[in-house]
Amino acid sequence: MKKKDVVVIGGGLAGLVSALGLARAGLQVALVEKKAYPFHRVCGEYISNEALPYLRRLGVQISRLAPARISRFMLTSPTGNALHAKLDLGGFGLSRYTLDHYLYELAQQQGVEFVLQQTVQQVNFDQNEFTTHLSNGKSINAQVVIGAFGKRSNLDRQLQRGFFKARSPYVGVKYHIKYDFPRDLIALHNFNDGYAGTSAIEDGKYCLCYLTTRDNLKKHGSIPAMEQAILYRNPHLRSIFEEAEFLYPQPEVINEISFATKTCVENHMLMCGDAAGMITPLCGNGMAMAIHAAKIATDQTHLYFAGGRSRQELEQQYTLAWQNQFASRLRLGRTVQQLFGGPLLSEAAVGLLKTVPPAVRLIMRQTHGKPF
Repeated sequence: MKKKDVVVIGGGLAGLVSALGLARAGLQVALVEKKAYPFHRVCGEYISNEALPYLRRLGVQISRLAPARISRFMLTSPTGNALHAKLDLGGFGLSRYTLDHYLYELAQQQGVEFVLQQTVQQVNFDQNEFTTHLSNGKSINAQVVIGAFGKRSNLDRQLQRGFFKARSPYVGVKYHIKYDFPRDLIALHNFNDGYAGTSAIEDGKYCLCYLTTRDNLKKHGSIPAMEQAILYRNPHLRSIFEEAEFLYPQPEVINEISFATKTCVENHMLMCGDAAGMITPLCGNGMAMAIHAAKIATDQTHLYFAGGRSRQELEQQYTLAWQNQFASRLRLGRTVQQLFGGPLLSEAAVGLLKTVPPAVRLIMRQTHGKPF
């Protein structure tokens, strides 16, 4: 049985950034990930510049990865009516395939021990210590466990988390494409019961990622048939599907995406990233939120080890910091999502927002954080 200061469960953005920050603080960290890097994830692949200061402090050199720099936003209704706005902070586009692999290599250099192609079967907490049981039969003991295992996991079922009991209707689909489109523009295209985001990433490529419902997919029988029947009704999306070069033989797909309220501490584990709560893709910025959540987890865990805090103080302060930073943003995201998806309401919302530019800027400010 190995012994570490911290075990991070999940090697997505929140998990990698947490592990990197904790290792730089001098802690012994193990990260368990069920896949082997590099690999693709269903994700919009846009990060607000609010995350850049912290990434720099971690030694992350984003410019080395040649991201696309994004400064403008476009929102379209199902019939193609378009709203344009400037992004106050701006951001950058970078594939998870490239970014996660880079962070993995950086964390390795900092001494993080990776346990890849393994899953955590169970986590026990006893006498102020965790034991994480792996699928290979081995175990790791640690004083702190960070749960960064994404939107939905078998661990959520074991923990009997409330959101897991209700099925979610949402399905996410992602492609990488090549397409003639401005590289400084991120676009969000509405269609019946869903919306699709497009933005540039590295190497002249673009990310096309959309959210729809199981009912849409079930009704039409396959993803291509659903795309032709539903997404093509938006002329902007029709142009993309008819003119772009699709770089995946098959899209990346994820089911049961839940935007329900979650808790950020479960069985004394600190939940991080999507495991603690997911903002609707309509409001974007989930990647920056994952990075910020990792910073909060890192800061509070470091204070636990270096500042002599109790377990109760660690959990209380982490919960307070997380809620102060994200709770209102997630609530607003869920509220804004209700304005879109239905054709009539989406058309009305885009039409109204076009006439009130300050409202667009206010929504973007409220769903994006400040540089940290």
